Amino acid sequence: MSLQVMYENHHNLLQRTSLTHKRYLYDKINWDLKSIGILGQRGLGKTTIMLQYIKENYKNSDKALYVSLDNPYMQSVSLVEFAKEFEQYGGEVLFIDEVHKYNDWSTHIKNIYDSLDIKVIFSGSSILQIEKQNSDLSRRTIIYHLENLSFREYLEFTGVKKFDSYSIEYILQNHIQIASDIKQEIKPLMYFKEYLQYGSYPFILEDKDTYHQKIVQMINLILETDLPYINKIEIQQIVKLKKLLYMLAINVPLIPNITDIAKATNISRPKVYEYLNHLESAKIINSIRSKEKGYNIMSKPEKLFMQNTNISYALTSKIDIGSARESFFVNQIKNYYNSNIKLLDDTIFSSKQGDFLVDDQYIFEIGGKNKSFKQIKDIPNSYVVSDDIEIGFKNKIPLFLFGFIY
Repeated sequence: MSLQVMYENHHNLLQRTSLTHKRYLYDKINWDLKSIGILGQRGLGKTTIMLQYIKENYKNSDKALYVSLDNPYMQSVSLVEFAKEFEQYGGEVLFIDEVHKYNDWSTHIKNIYDSLDIKVIFSGSSILQIEKQNSDLSRRTIIYHLENLSFREYLEFTGVKKFDSYSIEYILQNHIQIASDIKQEIKPLMYFKEYLQYGSYPFILEDKDTYHQKIVQMINLILETDLPYINKIEIQQIVKLKKLLYMLAINVPLIPNITDIAKATNISRPKVYEYLNHLESAKIINSIRSKEKGYNIMSKPEKLFMQNTNISYALTSKIDIGSARESFFVNQIKNYYNSNIKLLDDTIFSSKQGDFLVDDQYIFEIGGKNKSFKQIKDIPNSYVVSDDIEIGFKNKIPLFLFGFIY
């Protein structure tokens, strides 16, 4: 297979790529960098982001090329040698998709960076931990994380209305005005209920009837393909991992007892901690720890949630509305702060006063429209976040507004 054939596939993909809707990350990427990585869960639009950039900037040019490493041909050649040939024929920017499907991929990316005068933009699974790569790729590559659709993006992608995003600080200070402006345009609560069930993944635009089935298929691919390949988990352990995930799904919000989980799933206590960490890296669950314990893989999480509410609806019909509210809030907060690279994830913790401590300064209590300030009375920077209200009052803020922070 020659470069010509790869270019033919490249141009066929560009023809089918729409520029109508772009994910929030598109405009945040510094496309001028020599090496860029885009990590994220399956189905979030990593491939589309790359193809959209090519279509906007290199539509009729052979200076850019998109290849996917799940192509059998790409598995049979040296990635470095392929990139060298691309450069020799005038190539300038090589887009590499599904990088985690290629053995020793990080060494190849490093060698391309060091020896060739081209840019490399690659995508891979959210499970990849770049900082652990032997080739010290983290010093050469800037990593961007693509998260699931926010409520704001869902409204835009489904053609309801395009809205601006706001910082958390701006929402806390101006939530009444923001909510009033939104209410003039749409009925936010109606669309918010839809979002909780069907709004986290761009493939909602394809077919609503099979949407939850596609989420289950995606999770199976992550557990059966990505996790064993990247983290070297033995295949026979996947059945136990699925049992653990289903147990979490039907019991959220789960205040985990690691000993009970180990007995119920026939998984050792150390493996339970390890598997919970893998599920979180794969963006299937979210864990919340207390500030006192910090982020320690071997410390017991205070609460476990599905990573987004759509996963809950896909895995079980037993949906607890209180859990769904907290799960949505945790999801949007984590996604908002994930663009800020930190050594440890200290953006949201459980709180003894209120439900969550965010950014080490804000206390949030999550509930329905009748939720009071009783639990957080007289605490500075404390807020009640209420579902089923369109407009708040003082420090009481509509839950749906936290879907506008990215």
